Amino acid sequence: MTASTSQNGLRARLHRLARGSVVAATVLGLCATGGVVPAIADSSADEPTVELHVSAGLRGTVALGSATTASLTVQNESTTELPAGRVTVELSRTPLGDETTLQSWLDDAETTGSFDEIGSDSTAPVDPDSSATTSILIPAETIGDLTPGVYPLRATLTGAATAEIDEDVTSTSVLVVSEATAAPIAVLVPITATPTDGALLSSEELSLLTAADGALTAALEGVSGTSAVLAVDPAIPASIRVLGSAAPAPAVEWLRRLDALPNERFALQFGDADLTTQSQAGLTAPLQPTSLAPYLDPSRFSNTPTPTPTPTPSDGAADPTPQPADGGPVLPDDATLTAVDGAVEGIAWPRSDVTDADLAAFSTYLGEDVVTVLSSSATSGTVGGHSLIDGHDVLVTDAAASSALSKAASQNDSAVRQQFLAQASAHLSLSGRASTTAPVLVGLSRDDTRSADALKESIGAVDTPGFSLSGILAAPAATTTLATEPDSARGTDLQRMLADEAVLGEFSTILDDPQDMLSPKRMQIMRATAVGLGVKAFNDAVADVKEATRDTLAAVDIPPASTIQLLSANADLPFSVRNDLPWPVNVRLTVSPSDPRLDVQSVTDATLQPGATTRIKVPVSARVGSGELRLGLQLSSPTGVPISQPESVRVSVRAEWETIGLVLFGALIVLLLGLGTIRTIVRRRRDKRAEEAADAVTTEESNE
Repeated sequence: MTASTSQNGLRARLHRLARGSVVAATVLGLCATGGVVPAIADSSADEPTVELHVSAGLRGTVALGSATTASLTVQNESTTELPAGRVTVELSRTPLGDETTLQSWLDDAETTGSFDEIGSDSTAPVDPDSSATTSILIPAETIGDLTPGVYPLRATLTGAATAEIDEDVTSTSVLVVSEATAAPIAVLVPITATPTDGALLSSEELSLLTAADGALTAALEGVSGTSAVLAVDPAIPASIRVLGSAAPAPAVEWLRRLDALPNERFALQFGDADLTTQSQAGLTAPLQPTSLAPYLDPSRFSNTPTPTPTPTPSDGAADPTPQPADGGPVLPDDATLTAVDGAVEGIAWPRSDVTDADLAAFSTYLGEDVVTVLSSSATSGTVGGHSLIDGHDVLVTDAAASSALSKAASQNDSAVRQQFLAQASAHLSLSGRASTTAPVLVGLSRDDTRSADALKESIGAVDTPGFSLSGILAAPAATTTLATEPDSARGTDLQRMLADEAVLGEFSTILDDPQDMLSPKRMQIMRATAVGLGVKAFNDAVADVKEATRDTLAAVDIPPASTIQLLSANADLPFSVRNDLPWPVNVRLTVSPSDPRLDVQSVTDATLQPGATTRIKVPVSARVGSGELRLGLQLSSPTGVPISQPESVRVSVRAEWETIGLVLFGALIVLLLGLGTIRTIVRRRRDKRAEEAADAVTTEESNE
C-alpha cells in the first residue's frame, strides 16, 4: 500500500485501485470467500498524485539468510514532470505477530519497533502520467539473522517536489522471511462468465470470450501449468453445446482445452447461483434450469440417428435412448449439456453467511457427503483448510489471504500486484503458524475478466505444486463453529422472484411451448442470486428480474379503442390485440355486450404474430335499429388464464341506416332506369321523325 501526501493517502489509493480493477459485469461485489474492495466514489481519487510502490524478495518473501532485492516504482499522476529524488528503504526487525498487527500496519502504517535503513538510491525524473522503476540490492548481512516471520517494510521518496506535490511520499509493505517447512497451499479459481441477457452466452459473446485475447481464454491460460482447483460454471459448456454445429470454433476449442487440463475441478451451481440464498428462502431442492430444449436447433445436430439395438426375447429391453419418430437427430438432454468433464461431485461453494440449518439443507440438496466451501470469516478458530461444523464437512478458505490474492489476480499493474502478493504471503505465513501440517486453502473471488499473466503469477506465488483438492480433502478435519449472521433479505427476495415466476408460468400457456418463456426466466432468477454479487449488484439484479417480468406480462394486451360505428345489423367488428413478445401467441378473446339487443360471438380464438398488432374479427348482429352500448373485452390463454386487464369499447348502433340506404339506393336505381327509358324513347322518336323527313324529301325529288 502507499501512504503519501494528503492527495495520495491510503484511502485515495485504494479508491483508484478498486476503480481501475476490471470487474465482471454482474458478478461484482464482495465475494463470500474474501471478496475485493468495492469501488467508492471519492473526489480525492481524481486529484494529482505521486505514488510509490515497494516490494522486496520474491513476491514479498525471502529465504532465511538470503540476499534479496527491493523493487520500487514511482508513478507520477500529476500534470507536471516529477524531478529526480531519492528513495530510502527501511525494515523493522520487530515482527508482526498476528492478523491484527498486520492489518494495522497495512491499513494505517502503525506498528511498534524502530526501523533500520537497508538501502537507498536516486530516482530519475518522471514524466506526467508515467512511471519509473528502480531496484536496490539488499545483501544477506544487511537483513541479518531475522527469524521466520512477517516484518514491516517501508520506503520513502524525498526531494521530488513539484508545484502540485510538495511532500514526501511513503509506501508500506511487508517482507516475509519464509519457514523452512510450511503447510501445503491449494488455490480455488472460479471460472465464470456473465451473459448480457442473463440466460445463456450468445454465439457472439462466446466468440469474444474465447478469442485469443478473450477473458475465458485468459482464465485457461492463467491456470494452465498450476495446481489450481477449478470451480466451473456449467452454464459455460452448456452455452457452447446447445449451439451444436453452429458453435464458434474458438469456443469449441476452448471447451476441449478445459476438458484436457489436468487440474482438479468441481461444478458450481448453474449460473453460479447461491445455495445459501436458496436454503434461506426455504427451498426444499436446489434451483435448476427448467429446460434447455428451447435453445436447441435440430438442424445443428447430426441427422444420423443412433442405431437402435434389437431387443431379444430374453430381456425385452427397450432402447435406452429413444429415437425421434421421424428419424431426426438425437438431441442432448440437460445433463449432457451442463456436464463439467472430470468434476468432483458433491461440492458446494455458496456465500459464507450460512447457518447450521443451511449446512443441513445442503446435505439434502447434494447428498449426505456434500462438502461446503466457506470463508474463514464465517468460522471461529479455524485451523487449516479442512474442518467439520456440526458434523458437516467443510473446506475453509483463508479470508485475508484470499482477499489479497484476489486483488493481485485482478490487478494488471505489476508494481501494485507485487504489493498485494506480498500481503497474501504475509497472511498465509501467519495462518501457517497455527499448524505446519494442516493444509491451507485460498479461494479467489469471482471475476470474469482477469488477465492470464496476473492470474498465473498470483496462483504461482502461493500454491504448492502437485497439491490440490484431493490433498485438502484427505487431510484430517479440525472441528470449528460458525460465526456469521445470515442475510435473510436475499432469501425473501428470491421467494418473491419465484412467486412472480409462478404467475409467469400461468401466463406462458399462451405459447405453443411455455419453456420458450420459462427457461430463460429461471436462468435469469438464478443469476440474480449469484454468489459474487454485492449488495447493490444483487438489488439491481432483483429489480431487473422484476421489471422484465412486468414487461413480459404487459406484452400482450388490447390497446384502447375509439367508438365503433355499427351501420349494419350484421357485421364483423375488428378488435386490435398487441403482441410484443418474440414468439407467436395463442389467445382467446371473450366479448360481452352490455345490452342483450346485440348478439356477439362470445369467444374467438386467434394466433398473434410476434412483434405485431393483429385485428381479431368478431361477428355481431344488432336487434335494435339504433342505440349506444358497450362491449367488454377480455383476453385469456387457451387454458382460461386471464391475460392483461379487461377492456371495453363503446359501440354506436345505426342499423336503420342500412334500410334507409337500401331504399335510397333502390330509388336511385329506379330513377336511373326511368331516365334511361325516357331517353331511349325520345331518341327513337327523334330518329323516326328524321327518317320520315328524309323519305319525304326523296319522294319529292323523284316526282320532279
